[in-house]
Amino acid sequence: MKRTRLGAWKRGFSVLLGVVILVFFLFQGLGDPARMVAGQSANAKTLASIRAELNLDEPVWKQLAYYLNDVSPLCIHHQSTIPSKQLQGVFIGGPYKVGLKIPYLRTSYQTKQPVAHILAEALPGTMLLAGAAILFALTFGLMLGVTAAVYAHSWWDRWITLFSVTGISLPSFFVALVIAYLFGVVWHSYTGLPLTGSWYAIDDQTGEKYLTLRNLVLPALTLGIRPLALITQITRSAMLDVLNQDYLRTARASGVPRWKQVWVFGLKNALNPVVTAVTGWFAELLAGAFFVEYIFGWHGLGRITVHALDRLDYPVVMGAVLLSATLFLTVTMLTEWLYRRLDPRVR
Repeated sequence: MKRTRLGAWKRGFSVLLGVVILVFFLFQGLGDPARMVAGQSANAKTLASIRAELNLDEPVWKQLAYYLNDVSPLCIHHQSTIPSKQLQGVFIGGPYKVGLKIPYLRTSYQTKQPVAHILAEALPGTMLLAGAAILFALTFGLMLGVTAAVYAHSWWDRWITLFSVTGISLPSFFVALVIAYLFGVVWHSYTGLPLTGSWYAIDDQTGEKYLTLRNLVLPALTLGIRPLALITQITRSAMLDVLNQDYLRTARASGVPRWKQVWVFGLKNALNPVVTAVTGWFAELLAGAFFVEYIFGWHGLGRITVHALDRLDYPVVMGAVLLSATLFLTVTMLTEWLYRRLDPRVR
């Protein structure tokens, strides 16, 4: 058991390290960071100074070492180069300190703000959108899947299967355009839903932020359709197997109500594959809501990443990719733990 958990942590660390290295080399040589920081009118002396400050005059292997040292919570830094409030633990003395710090994702070329602050401001929007989408998908996916299994081979089953196949087949960006046009333009007088908008608005008089959850409906609906279709199919398949088990036939013979057979005894034992699908899709929604956020103007990781790519703001893009990979791995490892808790046979 302990070896399995340790192996999962090792795999997660190895994947994350690979992502960090891949991201570094992916953006290596794409544009001149010194020119992006200083602007097009900067002279040669200013550019040379910025390159030295960003370690761009060092060999590539040394730049990679500096980058790994920056993004890692365990690092080696000279005492004068890191604020004392960020250094949480010091393990050796002397001018060089080895300790724990907040990972440094560097600074935006365009806004000159720390990338960590930009991502921290956008992450709640992505978490809220992904959570609402997966809640919508789980609620209606379980209902449709169970209905299709209970009324197998009926017209209910055929229509639900057709809907699920269509939902899986359509890409999210196409669904986003259709839903935005229908609910935000054609039927706007009936729905009252805005075409674009973020999860908060700013009061013009006080400057305070307040929630605008009405803007959440369209992007959450768009993002939840594909996992809804997948959960429907998985639930139907799992329930068809469970409904033929001996313990349910015993429950029927004992006079247990039909609804209790299906929704209590049956659904509980069919949830394992559904949990795997839900957690996997939640991780993917956290990492992949880029175009949906951009189309609906939703302030999240996807929207700021697209804007950063458009302005060649590579530190923001690299930080967003690393954060998305970390979230994906974290949710995946939690999925393994939850799967073991639900199914003792896996343990």
